[in-house]
Amino acid sequence: MTNRVDHIVSSYDKELHILDSQIDRMAGLAESQLDTALKALAQKDNELASSVLISDQQLDDLQTQVEAQALRVLALRSPVADDLRRVVTALKIAGEIERIGDMAANCAKRALVLNQTSSLAPLHGLLVLGRTVQGRLKASFDAYRSMEIFAAQSVRDMDVDVDALYSSLFREILTYMMEDPRTITAGSHLLFLAKNLERIGDHATNIAEETIFLVTGKTLPADRPKGDTTTSE
Repeated sequence: MTNRVDHIVSSYDKELHILDSQIDRMAGLAESQLDTALKALAQKDNELASSVLISDQQLDDLQTQVEAQALRVLALRSPVADDLRRVVTALKIAGEIERIGDMAANCAKRALVLNQTSSLAPLHGLLVLGRTVQGRLKASFDAYRSMEIFAAQSVRDMDVDVDALYSSLFREILTYMMEDPRTITAGSHLLFLAKNLERIGDHATNIAEETIFLVTGKTLPADRPKGDTTTSE
């Protein structure tokens, strides 16, 4: 009887481990997509940009696998308490990562257009924003993997910094466009890029909040501090 119970527990742990591994693969791919999209912009490399678009389908396929595995665990194991939160959080984070992949793909599409134009002054600020968001994304994934609540809270607290960078860049791009109307088309692409990066930062913060829920079982207030002032300007 003991051997049978041990077998069931071992099998259950294996199924949860598969779910964790799938999320880990999604996270690694999303980080790679964002990094490649930023390099495509910095290096004016269309081949790099195109590779991001190709890998986006892989991320969608991985999300489908996560959903199937989560449903399998829910149907066969009827998890409760901590294990239930683990499965539900994995589903939510898979959705956040898939949207991050979409944003990275959008950045790559804009890069394909901008790479055909001459260098624009605000591009430096855009890359600074991108690398900052990249750091937040890595920190959120690390916090989730280690289930480190203080690290997750730190990511959440720093969301306001990303918003402030975005707001400053937004004003810089608008000023650049007003000073030289010939840059309006390229500037519009830069604005869309900046917004995509800011949204990736939001998704990274959502992952941090889901990590806090996973560890504590408590849902954080929706009105987290925001530093985006673009809607009021």
